[in-house]
Amino acid sequence: MMYAAKYDWKNAAVFTIAAVLLSLIIGTLLAIPIALAYGITGVVMGTLIRLEKSTFIVFVAGSLVFLANTIVQYVVTVVFFNINIIGELKTAFEESVKMSVSMLESFGQTPDENLLKQFETMVDLVEILMPSMLVMASFMIIFLIMLVSFPILRRFGIKVNKWKPFREITLPKSLLWYYLIALIATIFVQPEVGSYWHWALTNLNFILQFFMLIQGFTFIAYFSHLKGYTKAVPIVAIILALLLPVILYIVRILGIIDLGFDLRQRLQQNKK
Repeated sequence: MMYAAKYDWKNAAVFTIAAVLLSLIIGTLLAIPIALAYGITGVVMGTLIRLEKSTFIVFVAGSLVFLANTIVQYVVTVVFFNINIIGELKTAFEESVKMSVSMLESFGQTPDENLLKQFETMVDLVEILMPSMLVMASFMIIFLIMLVSFPILRRFGIKVNKWKPFREITLPKSLLWYYLIALIATIFVQPEVGSYWHWALTNLNFILQFFMLIQGFTFIAYFSHLKGYTKAVPIVAIILALLLPVILYIVRILGIIDLGFDLRQRLQQNKK
C-alpha cells in the first residue's frame, strides 16, 4: 500500500511480484495465495490513495478486490484441488456434534432432540449465508487494515484523507427500496429451501438487514451528538444490540425510518 501510494501501478506490480516470490522462498506454496490477496489489495488501495480518492472509495475498492481474490482462490481450490473448504467445515462441525451426542449417551444421558434440530438448522443456515459472511468478513478485514495502516502511512509523509465521522455516514436511499423488494419477494414468492432463489433471497436479505443496522447505529451516533450526549451512548447501544436481539431489531427499524423519512434533517430543523 505504501509503495503504490508513492509510485505508479507498474512499479507497485513489480514490487508485489517480488513480495510473492519472497513469500514462496520463506514460506511454502500455501503462502502464495495469502501474499497475492493482500498484495493486490494493497496495490489497489495505495493507488487510490496516490490519486487522492476519498477514504470511502479506498475502503469499498479494497474490500471488493479482497473479496474477489477470496472467491477466485476458493474456486481454484474446488476445481483444481477438489477441496471444498465450506463443505469441510460443515462436515467437521457435524462430526463434533455427533461426538458430543455419543459422549452424552455414554454417560447415560439423552440429548435434547430440539437442541439437535437447532444445531442442524444453524449449520444449514451458515452454509447458505456463507457468501454474505465472506462479503462482511472482507469489509471487516479491510477496515482493520486501514485502521492500522493509515496512521503509519501518515508517519511516512503520505497524504491520506481522514475518515468521515461515523455520525455523518448515511447510506443511499435506494438500499431501502432493495430491502423492501427483497422482503416482499421472500414473503410472497416463498422459494423452496435449497433452491437457487432461496439461497439468493436469504443472502440478499441478510446483507440488506446489516446495512439497515449500520444506518441505525449511525443515526444513534448522530442523535447523541446533536443532543450533546457522551460518546459512550452509541458504544453502549452497539454492545446492547449485539447482546440482545430485541435491541438489534429496534436499531434496524430506526435505520429504516431514518433512511426513509430523513429523520436527521427533521431533527436538525426542529433544533433550529
